[in-house]
Amino acid sequence: MNRALPAVRLRVPTDEDAVAWHRIFDDPDVMEFHGGRSAELSVYEELTARQRRHDAEHGFCLWTMLDESDRVIGFTGAQPWPQDWGPKGEIEIGWRLGRDHWGKGYVTAAARQTLDRVRAAGVAEVVAMVNARNTRSIAVTERLGMRLAEVFTTPSQQQGHCYRLQL
Repeated sequence: MNRALPAVRLRVPTDEDAVAWHRIFDDPDVMEFHGGRSAELSVYEELTARQRRHDAEHGFCLWTMLDESDRVIGFTGAQPWPQDWGPKGEIEIGWRLGRDHWGKGYVTAAARQTLDRVRAAGVAEVVAMVNARNTRSIAVTERLGMRLAEVFTTPSQQQGHCYRLQL
């Protein structure tokens, strides 16, 4: 099925977006593959501040995702892989979406915009690190044309996949 994707807008995250992210990600389903529980507001405050710096320095970041009514529904974007394991230093594309917005095409639409923006910033290749059980995110990587490049075990003993895409 090839349905039309919804309109979605990306913006550099604001201080207020930290509060919105904290609220919409406060859901066990959303956090299932991100530690299983909600993060404190201070985590999102630091994350949005770091993303503003990253955008200013590199031209891309994890952007706030807005729906057709300009409501914050999640984030998508790219940043260097921050862990000491996996594709250290490579540019990872990622996303997180509030539960109420799942299954509507928002992530695919926003991730395509992200690919355009990182390509324009001179990035030649991106990776997506996905928990092997996260079928929704795996489906997004496939819709983006990404290919499975590596299967690995995370430090928390979870099986993960590294998808790659040449830009």
